[in-house]
Amino acid sequence: MDKRSSFLQGVRDLSPILLGVLPFGLICGAVGVAAGMPEWAATSLSAIVFAGASQLVAVQLMDQNASVAVVILTGLIINARFLMYSASIAPHLKDASPLGKLGLAYLLTDQAYATSVFRFGRDDLPMPDKIRYYLGAGLTLWVAFNLTTALGAYLGAIIPPQWELDFAIPLTFTALVIPAVKDRPAALAAAAAGCVALLAVGLPYNLGLMAAAVCGIAAGCLAEREQRHG
Repeated sequence: MDKRSSFLQGVRDLSPILLGVLPFGLICGAVGVAAGMPEWAATSLSAIVFAGASQLVAVQLMDQNASVAVVILTGLIINARFLMYSASIAPHLKDASPLGKLGLAYLLTDQAYATSVFRFGRDDLPMPDKIRYYLGAGLTLWVAFNLTTALGAYLGAIIPPQWELDFAIPLTFTALVIPAVKDRPAALAAAAAGCVALLAVGLPYNLGLMAAAVCGIAAGCLAEREQRHG
């Protein structure tokens, strides 16, 4: 696979997911402006942070006059899952330069991670192709998310509230999870994480998200161990 092909393959594989991401970007821009941020600030927040879920929560907390420490801590907790993503995908991107790794880390999202790991698990790509593939997926999401955030910031006031675009967020994550459930341990991990997420939805600071992730990992690891030992 040549340089261009691996990059474009990442673009193509991630593109279907954009149907669920674009409304998310619109929401991020519109919510930021609705909370009192100037349009340019709401747009810049997405370009700098590039993490929609923590952006939405941070804006809501700031709108409720939460302290800076609470806003930062909550954002770190929500984004703690990227520690697990990073550890998982790092072996596939280890040949990138130190500066390049910083750029790759910036582009790490749920969607780019899931798309890339699924592809790397299916095809034995050379390391340079993996990096270009990941760049294609990550940059595609970055461009789409920031463009739609800008649209949401500048045009959000004219979006009818009855559209309820937030339905697209769980739909996107569902589309990411289903192709990855290929065996019993993965199914048990997904089921455990889903059940805990529902039961722990009322925990403060979105700790239910982390609890669900930890329980899902534990269930998957136990199922894999049981499978290996018969």
